[in-house]
Amino acid sequence: MKTLARHRRTLIALSVALLALATSAANAHDFKAGDLRIDHPYAVPSRPGLTTGAVYVRGIRNTGTVTDRLLSASTPAAASVEIHRMQMQGDVMQMRAVPSLEIAAGATVVMKHGTPDGHHLMLIGLKAPLKDGDRFPVTLTFEKAGTHEVKVWVQTPRDADATGHKH
Repeated sequence: MKTLARHRRTLIALSVALLALATSAANAHDFKAGDLRIDHPYAVPSRPGLTTGAVYVRGIRNTGTVTDRLLSASTPAAASVEIHRMQMQGDVMQMRAVPSLEIAAGATVVMKHGTPDGHHLMLIGLKAPLKDGDRFPVTLTFEKAGTHEVKVWVQTPRDADATGHKH
């Protein structure tokens, strides 16, 4: 009986571990582009009536010895995509398009929503609203790593209410 109970506990523990592994694999997605590792590209649901949205990335890590640059992006989900920088100017958040985004050798560039001084990809002329659970491709063009397609997941941020507003 003790052997059967021990086997049952082992089987349960193994099942829980496999479930955890499958869940983490389903929630995490990253892509390789030359020496760059693009970790978890995502977008937040768009607000009703808006024709703009944004794509974020947990991080773009440059494992190489040479600086690279994100030069442009495109997607069938929008008419155009711009690289944007957000920066606090006193009490006002300023957002402007920039020509490229530098990723220094050995560095990681974080492009997370809610970052007061950071970058994102601005989707202009959305062809349909971004809804939680949707997925769409974005093609990224880098100076050194070349052109690579990533899959963007639309997800409500953990620290936001149902409308996407952060508190």
